[in-house]
Amino acid sequence: MRELVILGTASQVPTRTRNHNGYLLRWDGEGLLFDPGEGTQRQMIHAGVSATQVTRICLTHVHGDHCFGLPGVLSRMALDGVTYPVHLHYPVSGEGVVQALVSISSPGIDLRLHPHGAPGPVAEGLEVRPLKHRIETYGYRLNEPDGRTLLPERLAAAGIQGPDVGRLQREGALAGVGLHDVSAARPGQCFAFVMDTAPCPGAEELADGVDLLVAESTLSDDDAGLAHEYRHLTAGQAGELAARGGAGTLVLTHFSSRYGDDVRLLAEQAGARAGKATVIAAHDLQRVAFPQRRRLPVAGVPAGLEDQAGNIAKARTGGSE
Repeated sequence: MRELVILGTASQVPTRTRNHNGYLLRWDGEGLLFDPGEGTQRQMIHAGVSATQVTRICLTHVHGDHCFGLPGVLSRMALDGVTYPVHLHYPVSGEGVVQALVSISSPGIDLRLHPHGAPGPVAEGLEVRPLKHRIETYGYRLNEPDGRTLLPERLAAAGIQGPDVGRLQREGALAGVGLHDVSAARPGQCFAFVMDTAPCPGAEELADGVDLLVAESTLSDDDAGLAHEYRHLTAGQAGELAARGGAGTLVLTHFSSRYGDDVRLLAEQAGARAGKATVIAAHDLQRVAFPQRRRLPVAGVPAGLEDQAGNIAKARTGGSE
């Protein structure tokens, strides 16, 4: 299952309806918690999210609205008896703040610290890029490897069925038939998290070709001068980021309290510059389903049949594509 659970959408100052930051990405068997601000533990309860679903915590930077919820989340994980390793990623310059936050958490979990100070991979499929904020800040990108989707009509034409389908997948060829002969390219899905930054190359690298982009939209285009001063994105700049990267869905968040509960203006400004991206102005406790997988055209296969082929192939092989 892949979905984004929005735990909080406020920036520096929470409101009556918007908690500080907090985002849980459910990605197959992992739960990646991004920027848990103050009150995240309580928001998890309201959202129906268990602390035992969190396997990895990612901090973009150590401003309070992005990390002050860490002690509560870790303490709840200890209370719930989490026994697996929990990985914590953060900028190396935030070591002192992170150590202080961890020190006031309840002990008892296998917490593994992973500071980073340069762009590149930080875990399998997870990488970071530097952003442009007032302190050292990194955005995150999660990549699924590209794969293949089996095409039932080609399997049938080649006389491959039953257990031989799985064998073909494992070995790459069977009885003179190659996996590429009976399958189509399946692009891996990508997720990017861009928070607290002015426009910069790192943000563009993170957003390039992603299926789901979470981007701060702290201020309206009318407050572009203020955004520049504090190194934040305006709504329109968030839209431009999605358009340039060809993102499938853009989730706007991290709203300034000056706009109250109504952020339709920000959504409109982002939408006007977001290209083909679907724009969602997030609200607390919202669940955003991961977009459908993008399909490459397959020669000789009618549009839409690729999805059907993938479903049939998964049924035959016990769920593996």
